[in-house]
Amino acid sequence: MADANLPENVWVVLAAYNEQQRIGPVLDDLLGVVRNVVVVDDGSSDQTSREAVQRPVWLLRHAVNLGQGASLQTGLSFALSQGAAYLVTFDADGQHCAADIPALVGALESHSADYAMGSRFLGRATGIPFLRKLTLRLAVLFTRLFSGVRLSDAHNGLRAMTRAGAERIQLTLNRMEHASEIVEQIAASGLKYVEVPVHIKYTAESLSKGQKSSHAIGLAVKLLIEKVLR
Repeated sequence: MADANLPENVWVVLAAYNEQQRIGPVLDDLLGVVRNVVVVDDGSSDQTSREAVQRPVWLLRHAVNLGQGASLQTGLSFALSQGAAYLVTFDADGQHCAADIPALVGALESHSADYAMGSRFLGRATGIPFLRKLTLRLAVLFTRLFSGVRLSDAHNGLRAMTRAGAERIQLTLNRMEHASEIVEQIAASGLKYVEVPVHIKYTAESLSKGQKSSHAIGLAVKLLIEKVLR
């Protein structure tokens, strides 16, 4: 049953790639809080879709793996087409907590904002490795320097937005670069954003599947070069 304190028409967008082992518990957690969940299976080669459809969720599928950015855009566009008033992006690997969603959506209303960005550094990050923490701190500095957006946690996939905010997001960078692209588009929109403390849970499984710190550094260099060449 959905959280009675949530406004109506909250949609959660979940991008999933080969998450057969984790997506079931993640969806069960979400469905205890929200009614509307859309899963975008990004060309998985395992039984991710089969696990998803055993629950009352919407399922969209990419025929081939396009990356998380493309999956989120697919899910956001679909939720908007269904009349979503509030949209939440959520990871499928079990790192995020569905219990944080009411606070994120509530912050949009209480602050008259269009974006509520989850922050593990204002909240909690359980089991975070030192190198991952350092990389994320560097990402914060990078984001402030090149987008002007002041966030304590620039690459957190748990975020909420109003319909007006989501309509300003048009992701063109399919893979992990989309996290920086979202921040840049928030800055360009001129709409208000707030940060909300959230809890991120790191496990051996999620760390093995997630973006490596070395990849994140390479991504920062790539984005820097693109920024200079624009």
